[in-house]
Amino acid sequence: MEFTYEDVAKMIDHSLLNPTLTWANLEKGCLIAREYNVASVCIMPFALKHCAEILQGSTVQPSTTIGFPHGGHQTDIKLAEAMLAIDDGATELDMVVNISKVLSGDWEYVRHDIHHVVHHSQQRGAKVKVIFENCYLTEEQKIRLCEICGEIGVNWVKTSTGYGTGGATDADLILMRKHSPAKVQVKAAGGVRTLDRLLEVRAMGVTRCGATQTVAMLEDAKLRLGMASGGDGAQAPAPGGY
Repeated sequence: MEFTYEDVAKMIDHSLLNPTLTWANLEKGCLIAREYNVASVCIMPFALKHCAEILQGSTVQPSTTIGFPHGGHQTDIKLAEAMLAIDDGATELDMVVNISKVLSGDWEYVRHDIHHVVHHSQQRGAKVKVIFENCYLTEEQKIRLCEICGEIGVNWVKTSTGYGTGGATDADLILMRKHSPAKVQVKAAGGVRTLDRLLEVRAMGVTRCGATQTVAMLEDAKLRLGMASGGDGAQAPAPGGY
């Protein structure tokens, strides 16, 4: 499959969500993301403001999580998280649905929970990725979430947090692309650790991937494209999460 460096780099949301990451790890991860010109850094909320400062002047977007990782926060808390994150510089947000309410079939609650955060965030110019955590859901529940997200107009539907019992499967990616309108993009999270896998999910219609193996994937891309290495090849320590 033909690709350019930008094609693959701008698919990557560099994940810095592992709770054991130190401040030095987080800073290094932000610098790696900037150096390799990825799509975004998805970082723990407390470090978001510093991340946005590091990324200032680049095309790499600062992003963080909302209601992470289980989605059980009250809707007003999710909204407060989102507004504070935007104040701190986030231009993209990864929000977890209320998994319990999805499993309970309370679709009115689920719709309100998603809409409340998405509407107010988009009004302030931020894009929102809605995380399903597919490993816990039936096919019918995944399809209903795609329909609701399409009706609301979310920016991405996303397979997983990376902290559940499973990640992005081919079957889920194909299902989410099939049942989401064209305006809603698909993000894969969990298990995209090589350039070949990144290209595979790209062929399925995926436009973003959560990743910790950013350096390895993009150094491989440079090698295949005949580009000089742009970094020292060192990955941020113990990133975890995807």
